[in-house]
Amino acid sequence: MNDLHRMYLNLGSNVAAETNLPAAVNLLRKAGCVETVSSVWETESVGLDGPNFLNACVLFHTPLGPVEFKEKIIRPIEAELGRVRSAEKNAPRTIDIDIVLYDEEPLNMDFWAYAFVIVPLAELIPDFPHPGNGEAIARAAGQVQVWIKKRADVVIF
Repeated sequence: MNDLHRMYLNLGSNVAAETNLPAAVNLLRKAGCVETVSSVWETESVGLDGPNFLNACVLFHTPLGPVEFKEKIIRPIEAELGRVRSAEKNAPRTIDIDIVLYDEEPLNMDFWAYAFVIVPLAELIPDFPHPGNGEAIARAAGQVQVWIKKRADVVIF
C-alpha cells in the first residue's frame, strides 16, 4: 500500500441516517480500501433547524488525489444515496462525505472547529495534532462544548 494515500473522511447524514450512514460506508468498501471506521456520533444540526445528524469517520486508502476522489468516489456515492445539493449548504441530506485529512494534511481548516468532525476522528488518531492549536485531537475532542452523543445502537460493519 505504499503507493496509496491515507484519507480520513467525515460522513454525515440527517435523512434516514441510521440506514444511509452504514450504506455509505459499504459503498466506500466497494470502491476501495476502508481500513477502519469510528463509532457513530449524534449531534444537533448546525446552521439550520433540522433533524439531528449522525456522523462517523473513515480511514480510506486510495491512489487518487483529493479532486479526483471527490469526482470518482464521493459524488457517485452521494448521488446513489439520493443526495440533493441546494443553495442552502446546511440543508438536511441523505449523506455528506468530506475529506478531512489527505496524507495527514488538513484540506479545510473549517472542519476542525466542529465536534462532529474531531470527536469521531479522535477515535481513529487520538494523538494527531489539532491544526489550530497543536494539541492532540483527543484532548480537543474531550473539551467540546456542544451536545454530542455516541450512538452504539447504530453499527457499521
